[in-house]
Amino acid sequence: MITTQNHITVSATIHAPVEKVWMYWTDPLHIVNWNHASFDWHTPKAENDLKTGGKFSYRMEARDGSMGFDFSGKYTEVLLLKRIKFRLDDGRKVQILFEANGEESLVTETFEAETMNSLELQKQGWQAILDNFKNYVERSDSQTQTKIQ
Repeated sequence: MITTQNHITVSATIHAPVEKVWMYWTDPLHIVNWNHASFDWHTPKAENDLKTGGKFSYRMEARDGSMGFDFSGKYTEVLLLKRIKFRLDDGRKVQILFEANGEESLVTETFEAETMNSLELQKQGWQAILDNFKNYVERSDSQTQTKIQ
């Protein structure tokens, strides 16, 4: 287990209602479109069983095929449109809060840092992924018919 007591928080205000934000955050059809820290990476596969006790797995890979890893874990709490908590396979805990404010939503992620990379590098990476998510949601005008889980 690679854990420490350090917690890092990143957040973004997204110009979309929380129902849309939740759906785009949790639906694998959307996850594969935003889950990367930089454009030389991508997520070719995402699986998500969004329920307490359910598991998720996102395959993250360099676009040139030089490296990749599975980002996976198990949900410890799912509170529809409000909060998701999970434990990564390496034991670290993560919490994501969704706060509705009319046509805007605040997404805040707090995660336990690992010890292999600096706190600043980890914060930058997680913030970059959250910023990609924000941009993806705000660019999307589609009325996706995926049901909210």
